[in-house]
Amino acid sequence: MTVMLAARAQEGSDALHLNKIGIPEPGPHDVLVKVASAGLAPGMMTLLAQGAFRNLPTTVGHEAAGTIAAVGNEVDTVTPGTRVRVHPNLNCRTCGYCRSDRDMMCPQQAMIGHAAFGDVPMPLYDRYHDGGLAEYIRVPHWLVDPLPAHVSFDVGAKVHDLANAVRALKCADLPLGATLVVTAATGTMGTAIVKLAPHFGVSHLILVGRSAARLADVRALARDVITDVVALEELPARWTEEGGLTRALRALAPQGADAVVDFVPDGPATSQALAALTIGGTLVHMGANRTPLTLPMVAVMANCWRIVGTRACTRTDAQGVLTLLARNALEAEELITHRFPLTEAKAGITILQRRAEPMWMAVVNP
Repeated sequence: MTVMLAARAQEGSDALHLNKIGIPEPGPHDVLVKVASAGLAPGMMTLLAQGAFRNLPTTVGHEAAGTIAAVGNEVDTVTPGTRVRVHPNLNCRTCGYCRSDRDMMCPQQAMIGHAAFGDVPMPLYDRYHDGGLAEYIRVPHWLVDPLPAHVSFDVGAKVHDLANAVRALKCADLPLGATLVVTAATGTMGTAIVKLAPHFGVSHLILVGRSAARLADVRALARDVITDVVALEELPARWTEEGGLTRALRALAPQGADAVVDFVPDGPATSQALAALTIGGTLVHMGANRTPLTLPMVAVMANCWRIVGTRACTRTDAQGVLTLLARNALEAEELITHRFPLTEAKAGITILQRRAEPMWMAVVNP
């Protein structure tokens, strides 16, 4: 077999296209992975529309897991038949950021099957821009991690999202017994935080989302942690103008929350959650909210609040997730709510974008 099916992005189009293309040949330092599972993420379509994909046409999809099908003639770190997950972050591996567990800040940082973020030449991204929504993916050998035998390929494909949650929780710098607010808690990242929070000393979770019914489903994921919910649909009609979210959070945590992990993509919820922090608390933002903060900086100063922006994860974060999975300390299978064949990848993206039904993590099985 020399051709495969792939979900592709094309010049002048903001839709996915299913095409038959050649199976890539591994170079001397490459491995070829037969994809068993690939993650779906609606954000890549937004970036595509914004022109963040530099190399078109390209196969999309930055999350993948499968079995090594072939290796380059200079690869001795992995062998055919090995179960692996693909780490999608491309970086130089030598700069100060890469050598200090901040590789997502590398000027070369880009994501396989996704977007490039810097303005410098990116030879790695030029070579490895094709992603995992295909029957095969070619990647440099240093970007595959062995997958524990009992961990499914579906969970392996979503290690990246779990590692993003680890990065956010690390940035929160939580004390033991912390109270943590999670906004947009009913999405992929919110549910990942809920699963991982106990491993970071959290004893009280406050989950914020639009829908009370969907929050109830997420609340069921939080075991051995006191969990409260705040549904925006149940707040007073003028909560956006009158600080209704802050009051609701303060009612549940009168001394203030130790941290907020914020995935809100727009609107005033970020500012109102910030105002619910305890003195010295931290807001970690990973939601790309374009709405300006409404609190004056004097409030940030007087309360010694920290505001931390972060994106993606490091290789260390991903390896930490794999360690938890290997030890059976993290159960992530229940987070996979939707599975699609590759031929229905376009339909899966549409369902994700519409958010008409509860979806935590979605994968494609080629």
